[in-house]
Amino acid sequence: MAKELPYLPSYKNVGKLFEKIKAAKIPETFTHKYLYHTIGLKGVGDRPLINLLKQLGFLDNGGKPTSRYAALKNDNIAGIEIARGVREAFQPLFDANENAYSLQQSELKGLVAQVSGADTGTTTKIVGTFKALIALSDFESDETLREDDKKKDTGVEELESVTIPGVSPDGIGQGLKPEFHYNLQVHLPSNGTEETYMNIFNAIRKVFKQ
Repeated sequence: MAKELPYLPSYKNVGKLFEKIKAAKIPETFTHKYLYHTIGLKGVGDRPLINLLKQLGFLDNGGKPTSRYAALKNDNIAGIEIARGVREAFQPLFDANENAYSLQQSELKGLVAQVSGADTGTTTKIVGTFKALIALSDFESDETLREDDKKKDTGVEELESVTIPGVSPDGIGQGLKPEFHYNLQVHLPSNGTEETYMNIFNAIRKVFKQ
């Protein structure tokens, strides 16, 4: 079944959009006026960029910046957050091929056509939009963090091999001599006589001599 994928009529200013977002103050609401005056993208074809930011999770439905938007101002994590936004916005594409971001042009175009069922013109725009975003994304770091999160969720951690003297790697003892220690507690009656105490200790001694 065909899936709808995001695309821009013109994706030439995607890089400039994120560059300007990084440099500008975070607005209360990301409006067309803000896009025009502050970001400096004045073309009619640039207006769909706002909707793209919503699809990527950088703006809520009302145009207010999310916590992911704030991360765009941090060079260390901006690429990771864009990659995560791309995964969400183009989820059907990643469901079909989890390595969609690393495909060559012809392979990507075929995958997009397969998933979207779109005509040639729309397929070209989807591919162009996707590649413009991929160029800004850090999928490698995101993959590493995703793997770390999986290990934490499942409680699985990699353990280094530990060698125990006398025990082979398969757990079979090699000349291992176990030792056992016993702790005995003897409760003596507080009103007992010396003869009573001696009889108790003599009885214990006889037991361990057997």
